[in-house]
Amino acid sequence: MNSKVLLMLQLQNQLNDATNGEEWVKGITKNKKVINWRRCIYMECAEMIDSFPWKHWKNIEVEPDWNNLQIEVVDVWHFIMSLAIENYSQTLRGVVEDVANDISELASFAQIETLATEFADQNSVIEKVENIMRIALAKEKLDLEGLVSEFFDLVVMSGLNLDTLYRLYVGKNILNQFRQDHGYKDGSYIKVWDGEEDNVVMKRIWEEGGELTPEKLYHELTKQYLALTKKSE
Repeated sequence: MNSKVLLMLQLQNQLNDATNGEEWVKGITKNKKVINWRRCIYMECAEMIDSFPWKHWKNIEVEPDWNNLQIEVVDVWHFIMSLAIENYSQTLRGVVEDVANDISELASFAQIETLATEFADQNSVIEKVENIMRIALAKEKLDLEGLVSEFFDLVVMSGLNLDTLYRLYVGKNILNQFRQDHGYKDGSYIKVWDGEEDNVVMKRIWEEGGELTPEKLYHELTKQYLALTKKSE
């Protein structure tokens, strides 16, 4: 079992417990709202495609926003892990540790353990994203292994590997906690900081911070957010 995969699944499970209640694996929040992880996946994938100038009538010379694509890849990973944990619980296949073990043993997992630094062709990436959408939208029994395998292909095509996926995931997990602590649910949270989305700010702090710990990342986000809110007063 890969320790990074296990930790990411544990963090996702904890975040879902905190935001949706501990019964979220039954497909419903503590406020009795239905959870649809498949919809979360394909809607996030649609946002991912907007990282590219795919519209033939608009911005045809614009370069792909690879930075945003990588953030969206991590967002999709949140939902795939959540779907996997829910699926294992509902089909009595096991708990988080069992999910981590099975993912670690997939043949497709080996490819993300190597160094990936190059982006794939734009059209190939979009096609891979649409494959993920097709699996999420399928009405038949969930092909969880196929979904995860296609996602790991996308990770490599997006210039990421296990280490960078893990680092960005942990960073986004901390940001999600930060959002919840600062009014995300009631709508008072400010998502755009001086013209940049908080996702981009988090990614820059995390990448430039060297051996920054998750706790210190949270502290740095707090410092910058307080400065932002004081400006707007």
